Amino acid sequence: MKSRSVSAALNAFRRALGEETGEDAPWMALQTLAQHIVGARLFTVTTVDMEAELARRLYTNMPDAYPVSGTKPITIDPWFEQVVIGKNLFVANTLEAIAGHFPDWELIGSLGCRSCVNMPVFVGGKVLGTVNMLDAENHFTPERVALVEHLQIPAIAAFLAARERVSDD
Repeated sequence: MKSRSVSAALNAFRRALGEETGEDAPWMALQTLAQHIVGARLFTVTTVDMEAELARRLYTNMPDAYPVSGTKPITIDPWFEQVVIGKNLFVANTLEAIAGHFPDWELIGSLGCRSCVNMPVFVGGKVLGTVNMLDAENHFTPERVALVEHLQIPAIAAFLAARERVSDD
């Protein structure tokens, strides 16, 4: 990806975040940016509430398969330790690797997704949530994973913008 192309995508994200209204506007802007930079068939955003020990999906581009509803208890497992506690990306490039971490692996596979990257979003040492991108097998090459770094600051901005929209209601 050319730096000019990334710059243009980041400018479009900034404009969308600043001008678009609506509860999902920050997430839609982030999804568009992620699509441009790394690509993702399935794109979701999840919040992590460590005090309540609950996780909740905030956004999805496939609401029929992955609706935004309810909460689920946080489970401390190797994925959680790596992504939420360790604040590190999780990358799996086969359905078998995904199955080792996610009980809904069959649904993931049925959507044509066989690779994923989960990116923690944190501010001041506190994890706000994760941005989750899934696509075809071996989609998240080392080059694409390196491009995910371009999404870190925009993801923080999207979380903060979404929080601002909720507090305005």
